[in-house]
Amino acid sequence: MFALVDCNNFYASCEKLFDPALADRPLVVLSNNDGCVVARSAEAKLLGVPMGAPWFKLRQLAAQHGIVGLSSNYALYADMSNRVVEVLCAFSPRVEVYSIDESFLDLSGFRNLDRVLYGQQIRSRIAQWLGLPVCVGIAPTKTLAKLANHVAKKQPGFAGVCDLTRLAPEARAALFAQLDVGEVWGVGRQINERLGEMRIRSVLDLIRADPDWIRRRFSVVLERTVRELNGISCLALEEVAPPKQQIMASRSFGHLLHDLDELREAISSHTSRAAEKLRQQQCDAGALSVLIRTNPFKSDEPQYQRTVTDPVSPPSSDSRALIAAATRILTRIYRPGYAYHKAGVMLSQLVPRAHTQGELFAADVTEVDRSRELMTVMDAINRRWGRGTLRSSATGVDQGWRMRRERLSPAYTTSWDELPVVRAK
Repeated sequence: MFALVDCNNFYASCEKLFDPALADRPLVVLSNNDGCVVARSAEAKLLGVPMGAPWFKLRQLAAQHGIVGLSSNYALYADMSNRVVEVLCAFSPRVEVYSIDESFLDLSGFRNLDRVLYGQQIRSRIAQWLGLPVCVGIAPTKTLAKLANHVAKKQPGFAGVCDLTRLAPEARAALFAQLDVGEVWGVGRQINERLGEMRIRSVLDLIRADPDWIRRRFSVVLERTVRELNGISCLALEEVAPPKQQIMASRSFGHLLHDLDELREAISSHTSRAAEKLRQQQCDAGALSVLIRTNPFKSDEPQYQRTVTDPVSPPSSDSRALIAAATRILTRIYRPGYAYHKAGVMLSQLVPRAHTQGELFAADVTEVDRSRELMTVMDAINRRWGRGTLRSSATGVDQGWRMRRERLSPAYTTSWDELPVVRAK
């Protein structure tokens, strides 16, 4: 038995939590460089603000209804997410952190429990301790738990907690008949359109479809979804996230770049960040890709984009070696005369350090050990004193190319200097 706990309007809820003046105001959170809407409060949704809408196109609507637009504050969201998970760990010995605002709980050992009451206790604890609203979906499979959570959010009669096992078969069928098949976990727009052509339009239609026929017409993944909708658990709880096969670090610039030196700083910074993630999962990278591009939405300007991948030999997680490889690629693909809008680095062919193959004619093996020890010390210092305390000089000092976040809220929970102040009158 699974429970899915999902924070409501997570980014917007975190922003409202520390600023009472925003409590009843429509609020949106913007993407990098304050470009597009990536999260909305309930009030903004009621006004019809669509996801992905460019902020500059919403200025008139924002002025008319007092919509607040804020830059993404990922440090705040990550910290609040960790606190939610800490609370959830008290409700189940097995928790899978599925995303920054969603977690699965294993309730298989709670047979004698009133699960709806338990779900309400989860909601109440998180609201009381953290001030965040959540909904809970409970079902025998993860796919059904996701669906139950959607029902808990959209139908007020469930009061934020939906346990599908508490519904009679007729009531469950009637509920599924009302839900569009696109609400099922894993059914995206294209699959939804193909299912519609086959007259499979509701969740109930998909439940009644033959799994073998679905596998022949679509894939084994959708077949598994059909079986999960029928109560056959095919997806196990993953308490430890599997290692990533690729690590990507990329950002749009705060302003257009023309100069190679500024691009080199940005690429070095992205490489350093990707290398840090690589070392966290105890891997080395066997290949490195660099991409640069102009802004494709400025069609009146010269356009250029290029991505090149080189092997990293021997495989490494040393920031110095990876930055050197990345800047060599950048020097080859850079072309003057263009206004660059975005750059990125991707590490691939990742292998666990214990399985990294050495080279027959490589330099002294102790050099590899020294490199790893140096990176270990650097990571420890940065964890203790903050990211970037110790870093390569190639990443620059001013970093004027960094993305714009002119509407950024304070780091309420991660900086001593920006702690919220409460005054009692």
